[in-house]
Amino acid sequence: MEKEILEVGLIGLGDMGLMYARQIVKAGWKRCVKRNERTREGARHSGMNVLLDGHAVSRRSDFIIYSVEAENVDKVVGMYGPSTKIGAVVGGQTSVKEPEILAFEKHLPDDVHIVSFHSLHGPTVDSKDQPLVLIQHRASKEKFEIVKRVLSCLGSRMVELSYKEHDRITADTQAVTHVAFLSMGTAWKTQQQFPWETPQYVGGIENVKVNMALRIYSNKWHVYAGLAIMNPSAKVQVHQYAQSVSDLFKLMIQEKEEEFSKRVKKAGDFIFRKVIGDREPILLSDLYLDKYSLSIVPKEKRKPNSHLSLLAMTDCWYTLGINPYEHLVCQTPLFRLWTGITEYLFRNTEMLEESIRSALYNKDIRADDMEFYSASKGWAECVGIGNMTAYKVRFESTAQFFESRFEENNKLGKEMINLITNKTHNE
Repeated sequence: MEKEILEVGLIGLGDMGLMYARQIVKAGWKRCVKRNERTREGARHSGMNVLLDGHAVSRRSDFIIYSVEAENVDKVVGMYGPSTKIGAVVGGQTSVKEPEILAFEKHLPDDVHIVSFHSLHGPTVDSKDQPLVLIQHRASKEKFEIVKRVLSCLGSRMVELSYKEHDRITADTQAVTHVAFLSMGTAWKTQQQFPWETPQYVGGIENVKVNMALRIYSNKWHVYAGLAIMNPSAKVQVHQYAQSVSDLFKLMIQEKEEEFSKRVKKAGDFIFRKVIGDREPILLSDLYLDKYSLSIVPKEKRKPNSHLSLLAMTDCWYTLGINPYEHLVCQTPLFRLWTGITEYLFRNTEMLEESIRSALYNKDIRADDMEFYSASKGWAECVGIGNMTAYKVRFESTAQFFESRFEENNKLGKEMINLITNKTHNE
């Protein structure tokens, strides 16, 4: 009976909004959506009731979902929020919650309930068993339960947090991870180098780096820009990651072996031994990942890699006192893979020693590391200044360099994510 009387409305219909719409309609909930250039095709396939504008959606809907970019949420909620139906519950699915919650508090009537949420995966990833953060910000228990029942159709694993907890965790798990992969892509583009043609990027760990970097660049720039620039916690994390890259790179080019090795191992021992103890590793072996490769270089011709990106990530976590394993409850597939390969490197003594030697003395990889250092500094500066236009230009220029391999790579990347996801569910 509840599904017959409760109507769900959507304002904004990007890729994630369309994914939500299809799942909610499939579950039998009544659905309406604001008309825009995207809704005609989406509504035809999803069975949605398309209304004239956000005012029409707000006035009749019992549960309203704002699915807009973080940088536009205040403007859009300011436009349609005052029309919200008395007693309705309103939520948003932006990846940064502070500006969204502030917009709701500013523009929604006092008799409206606020329950926000965030699916920690992209629109092409199966939502089943993925983390779904729920934020009961200003809502009765009854309204909160309605949101949970509606969103249960996603089949996701629900995690309840405050919006400040959410933003702090996503800064740790997403913003810094994205900058690492963005910096790899920029470095390869600057070198005019496809990593799958290079001996240093062969093997399971390298497959994650290449596949996930290209996966990010195949998506829309504003998803990552909003998460990094609009989240106050993210700027601190991104700055420290770039600083860790810089500090380690300076020790590398001066070949300060004792200082470099001591710093790397101190961070690694804290994160991957004292913190996790006897916990089963995320990756039992990087052989899991060998088949997900774009490389045209035979594995027997592999050359050592410094893994500066992974060494710097561990140094960043250690410097900021972050325990990445605390955040696995809100993990994205990307973060789990990133943590998994970093953990594997530090728990494999032979590979870690090879990485340290390569970082200090292998001149074949020095040019790549220099460009990675420069790229990480550039991305950190872009995020620190908060310049969306600069972010877009940097992102799209690199994406254009790799776009011919996006389709093939995304198939491999999806299989890789499914492997790790299935392993997680079976643990």
